[in-house]
Amino acid sequence: MSIFYERSGPEVHTLGGVITQKNADFCTVRIRIPAGDITPDKMSGLADIARKFGNGSLHLTNRQSIEIPHVNPHDLKSMVDLLENNGTPVGAEFAEVVNVVACPGTDRCKLANIDSSGLAKEIDARFFRMELPIRIRIAVSSCPNSCVSSWVSDIGIIGVRKPIRNPTLCSGCGTCVAYCKEKALLVKHGVVILNEAVCTTCGNCIHTCPFHVITGKPLGYQIMVGGSHGRFPHPARYLTTVSTKESAMLVVEGIIDWVRRFASDDKRFRIQIEEEGYDSFRSYVLQKVPPDTIAAIENVSYLSQISSK
Repeated sequence: MSIFYERSGPEVHTLGGVITQKNADFCTVRIRIPAGDITPDKMSGLADIARKFGNGSLHLTNRQSIEIPHVNPHDLKSMVDLLENNGTPVGAEFAEVVNVVACPGTDRCKLANIDSSGLAKEIDARFFRMELPIRIRIAVSSCPNSCVSSWVSDIGIIGVRKPIRNPTLCSGCGTCVAYCKEKALLVKHGVVILNEAVCTTCGNCIHTCPFHVITGKPLGYQIMVGGSHGRFPHPARYLTTVSTKESAMLVVEGIIDWVRRFASDDKRFRIQIEEEGYDSFRSYVLQKVPPDTIAAIENVSYLSQISSK
């Protein structure tokens, strides 16, 4: 049974996706759209519902959701039922896991390292609207370009891939050097040299090699915690890199379990991590993750620079 039907009726106004407007006679209803993917039919359905219960307008949020403004609270029960039937149920906003966002990933992006959209939907199916002491925002990016701001989310996941070069095959043409945004590559005496201290493991040089002679280590899921935007923006802190999607899910599970057990409702997530002790937090989160899937930190300098800014 859907959580929305279980909580409908007199309690429907308590759903996190129901937001009281400045004029308290009306509310805005936020829609749950995992990874920002929605079909034309569902969009058409939302348009009809907005015309019926709102003022006919729709608002796109920065977390890949849609809001229907100017809704009469007395219409919420009927509206929630129609939204559920449309496959676009009410979203979340309170102290809970809110809409999980993602970039297009391997479905469309030529720079993608992981199926970010698929992973985001799996996380959403498992943890969405889980009630917690604090709100948790999760963002999944398929590469270090971090198009969905994974570095400033409570939990950020980025797909990474370290390049491997075979000097006997590389022609030293310099194409990868030209494409490297971090200037981590240079050609010296006809050989391409990688500066690991500034390499972001984006895998871009792998994608752009015209001769396809640059290979890469298995895909990695780089996970950060405690990022924030809004009133007090702050980059996340690097937590770990794991080599499988299953282990990435276990890390997310460990983080959310820690929040549920130990977090309070009066401080930012990142502050609570530091106050409770980062090493203790990390040990708790990773206790169920298979050790052989936890990668060694190879770009320490880069990660330290970002996390300390």
